[in-house]
Amino acid sequence: MEELQGINIEKMPQHIGIIMDGNRTWAKEKGIDPKLGHKEGAKTLEKIVRYANKIGIKYLTVYAFSTENWNRTKEEVGALMLLLQNYLDDFSKRADTENVKIKVLGDITKLSQGLQNSIKKAIERTKNNTGITFNVAFNYGGRAEIVMATKKIARKSKKWRNIN
Repeated sequence: MEELQGINIEKMPQHIGIIMDGNRTWAKEKGIDPKLGHKEGAKTLEKIVRYANKIGIKYLTVYAFSTENWNRTKEEVGALMLLLQNYLDDFSKRADTENVKIKVLGDITKLSQGLQNSIKKAIERTKNNTGITFNVAFNYGGRAEIVMATKKIARKSKKWRNIN
């Protein structure tokens, strides 16, 4: 039974989920701009991804930006979008050498074309990596997911009726 810093590898979960929450509060408590809190959160997340990969976790899903987060100030939303784009552009280059596969979950059609391109490039660049799968849930939400699923079912039903 291999141990890594007191962790029993044989009893390791296969999938870990993290909700990115508290970065703004942390920044406010430190008296700094909330954007810096989000940036520090992203740095910490990257360390977690590396460590999880090192110890053999197969999947890590981070809930980074829900559909409800669009209600934040325009400035904060813009900063979060830019942070994600920069992060994906930068990290996807290193993800290759670290064998991390990046996936993005959620509705990306509402994002800027530049951010959509960064997401697509990161996914494409890392699709053959065999280490940890790093899922980023972005622009997701329970209600939005139900609406999308219902629309998809309705489209399939309509196609099926047209065939028969």
